[in-house]
Amino acid sequence: MRVWRMRTGISFSVTLSDRRRLEDLVKDRNAPQKHVWRARIVLLSAEGAGTNAIMRETGKSKTCVWRWQERFAAEGFEGLLRDKTRRSRVPKLDPSIAERVVALTMEAPPGEATHWTGAAMAKAVGVSVSSVQRIWRAHGLQPHRIRQFKLSTDPEFVDKLRDIVGLYVDPPAHAVVLSIDEKSQIQALDRTQPGLPMKKGRAGTMTHDYKRHGTTCLFAALNVLDGTVIGRNMQRHRHQEFILPQRRRARGPRRKDRPRHPRQLRRPQPSHRARVAGATSALDLPLHPTSASRLSAIEGFFAALTKRRLKRGVFRSLAELHQAINRYLEDHNAHSKPFTWTADPDKIIAAVRRGHQVLDSIH
Repeated sequence: MRVWRMRTGISFSVTLSDRRRLEDLVKDRNAPQKHVWRARIVLLSAEGAGTNAIMRETGKSKTCVWRWQERFAAEGFEGLLRDKTRRSRVPKLDPSIAERVVALTMEAPPGEATHWTGAAMAKAVGVSVSSVQRIWRAHGLQPHRIRQFKLSTDPEFVDKLRDIVGLYVDPPAHAVVLSIDEKSQIQALDRTQPGLPMKKGRAGTMTHDYKRHGTTCLFAALNVLDGTVIGRNMQRHRHQEFILPQRRRARGPRRKDRPRHPRQLRRPQPSHRARVAGATSALDLPLHPTSASRLSAIEGFFAALTKRRLKRGVFRSLAELHQAINRYLEDHNAHSKPFTWTADPDKIIAAVRRGHQVLDSIH
C-alpha cells in the first residue's frame, strides 16, 4: 500500500485490492463512462502524476480532479460510484397548494369551459403548469380525458343476459347460433386530395374534408360455431331488409347443394325472445337488452371492419364501397375462428348494479 499526497491537506492510499478494482472498472466496456474517468483519476494519482498531467489525460478540469481525489480519500472505491445529491433549485410546493389543486380539479372550472386545463389551473392557483401536471400525476387525475359509458335500463336485463351468454357458452345440440345485427349509414367517402404515404419520421396523411358518394347498410350474421360472417349491403334498413338475409340463411343451401342429412336450424326457447314478423318458423331471435351492444358477437366484427377497412378507406362510388366490404368479408371468412365468450355474466351484472347505485347516489 502506498500513500500519495496531492495538494495541501489531501492524501489517500491505494491498496492492492483497490487497484485491481479500479483497473477492472477502467477495462469494463459496459461500465458508465463517468465511473471510468473517475477511476483513471485515482490510478494516475497513484502513479504519481501531477494535477496538470491528470487534466491532460482525462480532459477534466482542475476542480474536477481535486473533487474525486478528495472523494476517494474520504470514501474509498465506493465513493467513486456515487453521485453527490444536491438540493433542488426549485423549492418544494406547500402541501396546501396540492390540496387546493386537487379540490379545484374536482369542481367545474369558471366560465363556460367544461374541464380544467393545465394552463387554467396554473393561473387560478398561481403556480407553474409543470407543477400542476406533477400534482395531477401524483393523484391520478386526468381532467382532459373522459370515458364513455352506457348502463342498460332494461328491466329484464339479467334474464336476457343469461339467455344470450348461455347460447354462446353452451349451445343446444345441432343448433346454429347466429349473432345478427345491422351497421347502418356506412358512407362512401372520397378525399378531396390524395394523401401522402407513411415514411420514416412522418405519419401518413389524409385530408380532413371529403366527398360523399352515398351510404349503404350492412346486414350481417356471425356464426358463433366457426366465426364466419354472412353479410349483404342494402340501401335501406327496414324490417324487410333485415328479414331477407335471415330467411335465406334459415332456408340453407339450394336443394342440389344440400347434404344428405341436413341439420335443422333451430334455436332454444329462452324465457325472453322475439319472433320477427315474416321470418320462418325455425328462426327465433332472443333480443339483446337495451344499451348492451357489447353482448352481441357481431359488434366485434363491425368494430374491426370500421377500424381496419372503412376508417381510412377512399371510395369513389357506392359500388367501390360495396366491393371493399365484400372483399373484407371474404378475407375474414378465409381466416375465421370460432367465437369464444370469456366474460363472467355475474361480474357483468354486479358491475351494472354498481353503476346504477353510483349514478343514483350522485344524481
